[in-house]
Amino acid sequence: MVDRISEERRSWNMSRIRSKNTKPEMIVRKMLHKNGIRYRLHVKDLPGKPDLSNKKKKFAVFVNGCFWHRHKGCKDFVVPKTRTEWWIEKINKNVERDKNNIKKLKNRKWKIFVVWECELKTEKMEHTLFNLYEKITCQN
Repeated sequence: MVDRISEERRSWNMSRIRSKNTKPEMIVRKMLHKNGIRYRLHVKDLPGKPDLSNKKKKFAVFVNGCFWHRHKGCKDFVVPKTRTEWWIEKINKNVERDKNNIKKLKNRKWKIFVVWECELKTEKMEHTLFNLYEKITCQN
């Protein structure tokens, strides 16, 4: 199947996709900060460089894009029709890396929270953010 846009335009589109300071990440950051939860951003010495983390309280939050991290059962994850093999391999590597990083953090006794991009859409956002706040602040 032929791509509908030029190679240059596709390259430009892909260059605009960011891994830090994404809209879903900013939504989570603003809510937590507003509610008194303090954190560091993208700490390099933690496995996976969590989007948000607090070493004292030992929690890490990953805000994952449904496409890039293969959110199973989500309508936002669709395998591209062009270069399918390449995309599947790339996304599988992302998923495997995520699993390894979460395992490493859990071995260090950290609480891990994954928030999916689709969970921050208007109809689900309030519920998702409330649950995240509750889980972070619970004293288990």
